[in-house]
Amino acid sequence: MATTVINPEAQQLNNVAPESRPGKPAPAAAPSVKKEWTATQRVAFRIAFIFFIIMCIPVTGEWWNNLVTINWFHLHYRDLYDIARFSPSIYKFQNPAYNLLGYIDWVEALAIGIVGGLVWTAIDSKNKQYHNLYYWLRVVVRYRAGIGIIGFGFTKLFPVQMPYPSLGVLNAHFGDLTAQKIYWLSVGIVPWYQVFAGVVELAAGTMLFFRKTTTFGAVLLLGALGDITYVNFAYDGGVHVYASYFVLFSAFLLWYDIVPVYNLLVKERFTVPPVLIPVFTQKWLKTTRIVLKTATIGIFLVWLFYLQYVNFKYDPYKQPATSGVKQLRGNYNVSEFKLNGQDIPYSPLDSVRWQGVTFEKWSSLTFNVNKPLNLDLSNGGGSPMRDINRNFELTGVAGGKRVFYYDADTVNKVLYLQDKLPEFTKRKGKRGSRSGDKAADNKLAKSFIPAEAKANIRNEVTAIDPAAQSTRRERGVPEELKDKRKRAHMVLNYTADANGSHIVLTGKDDKKNDVYIVLDRINRQYALADSKLVAGKY
Repeated sequence: MATTVINPEAQQLNNVAPESRPGKPAPAAAPSVKKEWTATQRVAFRIAFIFFIIMCIPVTGEWWNNLVTINWFHLHYRDLYDIARFSPSIYKFQNPAYNLLGYIDWVEALAIGIVGGLVWTAIDSKNKQYHNLYYWLRVVVRYRAGIGIIGFGFTKLFPVQMPYPSLGVLNAHFGDLTAQKIYWLSVGIVPWYQVFAGVVELAAGTMLFFRKTTTFGAVLLLGALGDITYVNFAYDGGVHVYASYFVLFSAFLLWYDIVPVYNLLVKERFTVPPVLIPVFTQKWLKTTRIVLKTATIGIFLVWLFYLQYVNFKYDPYKQPATSGVKQLRGNYNVSEFKLNGQDIPYSPLDSVRWQGVTFEKWSSLTFNVNKPLNLDLSNGGGSPMRDINRNFELTGVAGGKRVFYYDADTVNKVLYLQDKLPEFTKRKGKRGSRSGDKAADNKLAKSFIPAEAKANIRNEVTAIDPAAQSTRRERGVPEELKDKRKRAHMVLNYTADANGSHIVLTGKDDKKNDVYIVLDRINRQYALADSKLVAGKY
């Protein structure tokens, strides 16, 4: 079995006379690990042990289902990320007022820890110390924090968590952006800073895998995630709970070193802190430890690095992965706009005429209209496999901006467009709920794109580079195709000159009106220079 011993060097120095020790001024005696703990220490440890085990060990069936169902020979980066990204989920109250800003699980875990700790105290009167359990609890917390922050860090090292702004977002007025969107874009426009943040998080996670560098890793983790927690509260970023999850772990790991660090940095005394060191008395335990540690490092530092690189290059999870029609890309002025044959002249107050049209480098068409629209307040996260569900270019942007995903029949020059924001329904009163008319929805799904046109439209599953193909995508795209949420749609024929500088769109808009739209490309200059560190291959 494994036991723990105190760092022998610390014990020896504590037994040497002050005048014979190295260092000036007179060194502080390194605090020794007492053979017996006080009653208060024992109760506190029992509560903390149960609390942190609940915080570290997945208890939800969804997490375990992800673990056993993923194809380890055909992985998507999100498969490993979902394993790394775990936080406790015990019971959620239906009333948001009782969720304590998302921290209700922490309170519930602490309540369980207190009850369990008191029961443990009542039935265990023999043990006067828990050196072994304390060591292994620190191991569990170290690896949980290390794996989690490495998963977080790779999305910054390869900057996909906060994407570089699309043309449609760059064309939005600053006052139309929510506080959350401003925060995400403030990091997204400086991708090399995002890379630096990723390096810090990866360094912290890597250091937590090794006992000798745990303190340094915990300090980095506390500083980096403490900052992220603060800005998420300030800008309503939405991940304050998960960020503070790592702050909690880093604080727990640093607790053991508070006195030695105080002696070293504040009192400036020579200090050798006591260290709990495992001693494995059986060979198979040593082998198991080495195998598990090597596998953890190999999976979450090496393999996840490669998978995240592939994701960055071919399939960035917050922005559409498949390229749009190259001939159409760019910013356009609406030179002419006819509705049901009637010419509608330009007016900034008009609520029908399109303004500021953009074809992105991926399969999105954006334009502005002068009327209030429903606002998507999500952060565009998650892990959708279909481009229509990757909505970071839409979230947090008001001001009448509409974003349509399109399938292109490039043979017949037809665009089949769907609004990326599902319609609100009066029946349920929330975004994305089903219309309630399944027959109509099914009819729409079958008739929207004719079968003969589908033959000319690329397959969504295989639309990206073969290097980025995965079982997750092969399963995810068909699963998301079952989603029959009601979306506004348009069918537009397009004609364009050779370089796409002049485009004519004709067809039906989302209100079934006949439209005739003439677009002329403009070379819009932005204060923000193009970045060379941009995700995706288009």
